[in-house]
Amino acid sequence: MTEATALYDVPGPRTRRRHRLYGAVSAVVIVALATWILYLLLDTEQFTYTKWRPFAYEGIQRLLLRGLGNTLKAFAAAAVLSLALGGVLAAGRLSDHRPVRWAATLVVEFFRAMPVLVMIFFIFVALKAQPLPALVAGLTLYNGSVLAEIFRSGINAVERGQHEAAFALGMRKTQVMAHVLAPQAVRAMLPAVISQLVVALKDTSLGFLITYEEFLHAGKLIASNLDYDLPFIPVVMVISPIYIGMCMLLSWFAGWVSRREQRSPRTEAVAVATAGPGTLLPGGEPPTAPRP
Repeated sequence: MTEATALYDVPGPRTRRRHRLYGAVSAVVIVALATWILYLLLDTEQFTYTKWRPFAYEGIQRLLLRGLGNTLKAFAAAAVLSLALGGVLAAGRLSDHRPVRWAATLVVEFFRAMPVLVMIFFIFVALKAQPLPALVAGLTLYNGSVLAEIFRSGINAVERGQHEAAFALGMRKTQVMAHVLAPQAVRAMLPAVISQLVVALKDTSLGFLITYEEFLHAGKLIASNLDYDLPFIPVVMVISPIYIGMCMLLSWFAGWVSRREQRSPRTEAVAVATAGPGTLLPGGEPPTAPRP
């Protein structure tokens, strides 16, 4: 029998029967929904050879691989630049100088409120940038401003006594930030940072609106081909699992980094021997019994 905790009581026989009933009903609903979707796909002839034939062609495969490579290239550039911009803006928002703090706050709030697509179109049309720089710049400005707030919140979440103790040891603010606050805040910020990077990965699909030849753009070219009977659903069924797999791989990498950080010697607990009755401090003398 599982022991009860402060937040969860062990369910009784009636509750367990009710939970099994809920599980059985949910399973039936999910199976029925999946069967209905499969019936619709078969009824609309989405699994015919004509619609799936293009994926057997080497040219189509190269088109998809080139689009996937362009997506990863845009994501890699946007992720690195977003992290760098987020760090700079977070440092500005945490600055002791009021003008710097106000300027960083204005930049963060402006680009957080601005839609990503509007920024991408503005850079592409008004500034006449190439598709890749326009896409990367728009993603960097938006995600960098969001990451700045994540970084600032993570730093502020560290217990106040940590930086007070560091200042008491004579460390400067940059040393306190780099060696005391940031290492502790990273573990708390990591899930939110990875979630925002997943958003950046998915937002690379906006590149097809400015004719950037990324993965979704390649799928759009295939889906709109009349020679293959407009295979829209097959394209979605091929592209969606790849996007989901990339996001899951990114989440797995974050979990691996988190586990590795927890095993790091800097974060592992150090065993300290229990002091005995005859333990001496350096330079000390053994205790003597008081004289009568």
